[in-house]
Amino acid sequence: MLEKYLQIFKISLVQEFAYRLNFIMWRVRNVMQIFLVFFLWNSVFSDPTRMVFGYDRGKILTYVFGILILKAIVLSARAVDVAGEISRGDLSNFLLKPINYFKFWFTRDISSKALNLGFAIVEVLILFILLKPPLFIQTEIISLFGFLVSLVLAVFLFFLLLFLINLVAFWMPENSWAAQFLFIAILTEFLSGGVFPLDILPITVQRFLYLLPFPYLMFFPLQVYLGKIVGSQMFGGILISLFWVLVLAIGLNIVWNKGIKRFEAVGR
Repeated sequence: MLEKYLQIFKISLVQEFAYRLNFIMWRVRNVMQIFLVFFLWNSVFSDPTRMVFGYDRGKILTYVFGILILKAIVLSARAVDVAGEISRGDLSNFLLKPINYFKFWFTRDISSKALNLGFAIVEVLILFILLKPPLFIQTEIISLFGFLVSLVLAVFLFFLLLFLINLVAFWMPENSWAAQFLFIAILTEFLSGGVFPLDILPITVQRFLYLLPFPYLMFFPLQVYLGKIVGSQMFGGILISLFWVLVLAIGLNIVWNKGIKRFEAVGR
């Protein structure tokens, strides 16, 4: 069983290079965004002793570089192609095979994350050499453990969220791209802390956002790593993240079963 998915992982890794331009543009976009955000915060913290929103220069720049790494781990995904398969009717090819459709796409996602993470590490090293930023290194075992747990949950969260969005294609095959754009380019980027730290927002807005799954994709894991969220707050956030994983998994199963009943595979 494991061997089957290992082969899928290897094939998917090779296929990533079939769309070199898309991959390169994704990496260039991330690096350019990091450059812009880096110089913005670097100018704000031109005084090394300055504290803003509970960040010093080292922590805010660690946040900036951390976003580059977390985007590679959490947001890189091949499951964006699910909507296209449903719209074209190609899903019928998988329904006839002895393979779990969700595990198939999760394996493909992992291959994409592995490749993007490798490039992200190289990019961070190059940027570190060029920019020489002061970075915060977390040494507390509990914080590191909490960071790793919240990161694993974030991977599952994004997969479930993205897959759910793709299932819109069962009902709106021609407009599923719009739902993807709204989800990935707007909701995910802003509400997960990918553009700016969410704790610069008013406290009432923060409390509302913490009830949603989006902050737990990148902002929460980074806050745990930076030591800004510790103790009961950290464990509470992990429980909320786990809650959303369970809720979305149940929701995905329900929507999938309803969508399959509507699937016609016209022309297949």
